[in-house]
Amino acid sequence: MPSAGVSTPPAGDWLRRFVSLVVATAFSVAVFFGAGIFSTTQPEWWYAAVFILLVVVATGSSVKIRIRSNMWILQWAEAAILVGIALLPPVWVVLCTILGTGAVYALKRVQPIKLAFNTAKATIAVAAAIPVANLTGFGWTTNQHGELFSAGDVYGLILVAAVLFAVGETLTTVVLALATRTRIQELLTANQEVRAAALLSNTAVGGATLALLTVNRLLLVAVPPLVLCLHLFNSGRLRAQSERETWQRLAEATDRFNDVDVNAVLHAAVTTSAELFSADQTEVEVKLPDQEPRLVRGDAAHIVWDGPLDEAPETGSDSINVPLSSHDGGIELGHLRLRFHGKVKLSERERYALRTFAASLCTALRNAQTHAQTRRMAQRYAHAARHDALTGLPNRRRLLELGEHKVSTRPIRGIHALLLIDLDHFKEINDTLGHGIGDGVLRLVGQRLAAAAGADDVVARLGGDEFAILFVGLPAPALASHRARKVLAALDPPLEVDGIRLQVEASGGVATAPADGGMTELLRRADVAMYQAKRAGHTVAVYSQSRDTADLGQLSLTGDLRKALDERQFALGFQPIVDLASGEVVAAEALARWRHPRRGDLGPPRFLEAIVRSGLLTPFTEIVLDGALSASQVWHEIGHRIPVMVNVSARSLLDSRFPELVERQLGLHDVPPDHVVLELTETLTLSRLDVVEDVLGALREVGVQLALDDFGTGYGSLSTLAEVPIQQLKIDRKFIHAMENSNEAAAVVRSTIELGRSLGLAVIAVGVESERQRQTLFELGCPAGQGHLFSRPMTAERLTGVLRRGGDLAPPLSAEADVIRMPANRIRRRGIR
Repeated sequence: MPSAGVSTPPAGDWLRRFVSLVVATAFSVAVFFGAGIFSTTQPEWWYAAVFILLVVVATGSSVKIRIRSNMWILQWAEAAILVGIALLPPVWVVLCTILGTGAVYALKRVQPIKLAFNTAKATIAVAAAIPVANLTGFGWTTNQHGELFSAGDVYGLILVAAVLFAVGETLTTVVLALATRTRIQELLTANQEVRAAALLSNTAVGGATLALLTVNRLLLVAVPPLVLCLHLFNSGRLRAQSERETWQRLAEATDRFNDVDVNAVLHAAVTTSAELFSADQTEVEVKLPDQEPRLVRGDAAHIVWDGPLDEAPETGSDSINVPLSSHDGGIELGHLRLRFHGKVKLSERERYALRTFAASLCTALRNAQTHAQTRRMAQRYAHAARHDALTGLPNRRRLLELGEHKVSTRPIRGIHALLLIDLDHFKEINDTLGHGIGDGVLRLVGQRLAAAAGADDVVARLGGDEFAILFVGLPAPALASHRARKVLAALDPPLEVDGIRLQVEASGGVATAPADGGMTELLRRADVAMYQAKRAGHTVAVYSQSRDTADLGQLSLTGDLRKALDERQFALGFQPIVDLASGEVVAAEALARWRHPRRGDLGPPRFLEAIVRSGLLTPFTEIVLDGALSASQVWHEIGHRIPVMVNVSARSLLDSRFPELVERQLGLHDVPPDHVVLELTETLTLSRLDVVEDVLGALREVGVQLALDDFGTGYGSLSTLAEVPIQQLKIDRKFIHAMENSNEAAAVVRSTIELGRSLGLAVIAVGVESERQRQTLFELGCPAGQGHLFSRPMTAERLTGVLRRGGDLAPPLSAEADVIRMPANRIRRRGIR
């Protein structure tokens, strides 16, 4: 019968009382049956002796099976008692059972209370089974004059065996429940398969023995050694089968480690090890690289804890610990622990299996960790392939992927639009302040754009200083430009990088998603619109199909620029600047033209932005300065020492090498520095960077003069005059054209002339096209002007001819005009000669 080894019970009142009750009951049973020993038919004495020996052998020959922390003992006692009930009178069965069971536990030298309980339990079980045997016709009373065992006795055999087993298990379970403070129901329902196997095996052995004795009762002498041999055979077979099953289960358990997920491996390790080693609980403590120590705890059914090691709840159960290391004792990743509610000692086979299991778990964890690292690396590579390393924003590839998906799956409501953004003058920031500052600017710009965009919008950096924002689900196309201006307004506040405050300006082009062509066409249209914004000087331009062809032509010019510079396809025209009073040429402005072999002559508005964007501004500026100073040198040689005025891009003032370029050209042509006037566009804020002051200071040292072009059209006119050391002001042509019909324009012209007079600056009116305009300007005190009234731009050779003939392009004004004249020497001192 299966029996749990009962150690000395705790000093509990209920346990002591129950054990005492069982012993007292067994004593009463012994007395009851013993009283009739002399009135009962006496069996053959050797039957009793052999039965006692059979009980000793069957009870002493046990197979131990550990289930969790409980040790279950499979005995053959029920089989021996079944044989005794069939051979002996009930009185002798009870007394022989007491003698045999007591002898076994006495020989094992168990504690007295354990000896008393187990003997009493066997006695009570026999006493309960005898009435069932009499009722079913199985036993000595029925078979003493007939056949010992027949087919009709099988039913009785089974019932008697069931009673023997049930009584013994019930008494054992109650003692275990009281000793371990466990519910009786839990113990009764646990391990039913073990109990069923014990019942079937004892019933089968008892029935087979009785069938053998039916042939010849003298074979009873051979039953004890036969049972012993059967026990040894079964023990060996069970051990071999157990080992095969253990290794098979170990292989199946380690097969569950064929997972590349660390969590799955840890959870499988806990549940499978708890089942494999019959542990009450299992826990895995693991420390993987780049991770905090972790503990996973659970049983064969579920995980009860998975989290940080230092936060795991304490458990007071006994544990068997094995390190998680490879077979060769290499890297140790942690520990595997088997926890039991009581003291458990593993067999040598179990310890070896546990070490093998731990080594397999270590290998699985290392494989899972390697796979996780590989997967993270692949994810990083995939992220890096689709995101900009500097700003962390999606790159062009990712924008196209997301955009294609969104554009192809049009929203139920609304439309998509793309804003393409290009930072103005960013190259100069890199060239003058260094790429570190430039990278900082790009990062801050990316952050501001991402913060200003909508939650569903896609913000990307396309490369260099280009960004893009895909607006998703706009209610109407007209909102695209509104959203674009709102986003670009986020760049208005100055940026601060490494203590340097920078003002960043940007131009943007907006296009709505086309009916076909996908994201590529949308990006092209936004690019066209962005170039339109730059040429028009606007912050945002919306794509217009009517202007697309021109824009595409503008984009194609970039590919022709380098060849044009190498072949000197750029030519200069010179527009004279005349004294309004005398009509005499006092200066000339150099204007570049591109003599394109296929498109004809192109003015600066058509190609200048392309030059700036392509990075070819420096060689272009060098060509213009070379041509202008060559003409000025010729004029000096013929006795007309008039200055030449050259338009300079504001980006040139961000190039610290620009003053060296000017000085080098002056030396090559032997032209005095004060005969060169560099015209700066007033619509740009020139003093936003500290480097501009350095460049302007270097130009002052060279000796050239500065003129402020388009004065009055920008937002910082007066602040520019205060910060930039200029010598001349040029009034924008739109004020000259409008002053006859607009009091506001006339006021601007008048105030500009007065401002120049008060600051000692020479003032030049641009766009003079009529004598009336000339007369009005002269009366207001403007000393000089240029425009179609005097001459359109002409070649250097033609202007040289004009100078040879005296240099007069208009008749002098009447001396009767009521004006305050500026002396000619004052004009000369201010740079117009």
